[in-house]
Amino acid sequence: MVVPCYNEAQRFDAAEFYSALAREPLLEFVLVDDGSSDGTGELLESVAAQAGERIDVLRLPQNRGKAEAVRAGVLRAFELGAALIGYWDADLATPLSVVADFAEVFERPQVVLVLGSRVALMGRHVERDLRRHYLGRGFATLVSMGLGLRVYDTQCGAKLFRAVPVMRRAFEQPFEQNWTFDVELLARLLREEAETGEIRVKEQCVELPLAEWRDKPGSKIKLSHVPRIVWEVARVLYDSPRRHGRR
Repeated sequence: MVVPCYNEAQRFDAAEFYSALAREPLLEFVLVDDGSSDGTGELLESVAAQAGERIDVLRLPQNRGKAEAVRAGVLRAFELGAALIGYWDADLATPLSVVADFAEVFERPQVVLVLGSRVALMGRHVERDLRRHYLGRGFATLVSMGLGLRVYDTQCGAKLFRAVPVMRRAFEQPFEQNWTFDVELLARLLREEAETGEIRVKEQCVELPLAEWRDKPGSKIKLSHVPRIVWEVARVLYDSPRRHGRR
């Protein structure tokens, strides 16, 4: 599991990572320090030293943004020979206890990618700021229409996928967008479907409603970033295979 970290020294919950390793004997982490300036890198090295070989630390020399931190971590995970690779937000808004729920979906052999989805259903504990929720719904509607996919939540920071060639190719080149690279990832997979036929996005990419998700203080995304986010997603959708008739 890839965990991108930027200036997380004050809120990185090492105990939760140790607990997850104890619960899940096959789970391993690639912790990516994205050029932090607050001692995050040293903290991650200390956590890895106590966990042994099941935590690998990748330190980027300068801040590259979440998209590049995730991409670098995913490529490292491919090098390490992982069968399933995912990425998870460092604030653990999605708790690590639900990783097993994601893994269970891969008992269906056709599944390639599982996306966590923040849906406030009865019996589930999804607590989200109302402003973010409604902005998210508008964003998701735009993305769904633009990509031609019935996707509810592209931006949840919890995803898991099979380490297959089509997914590796999707991460080989740097993402053009930063905040909305998850949308760009889906667009790349749609392009793979159109050009190679190695994936059927609607059938092989699955959304999993989360059992638990809670807004955490200290988010790197602010309301002031909304115009930039809208601009990014507009660029992705403008270049999407659906718009250019490649589906």
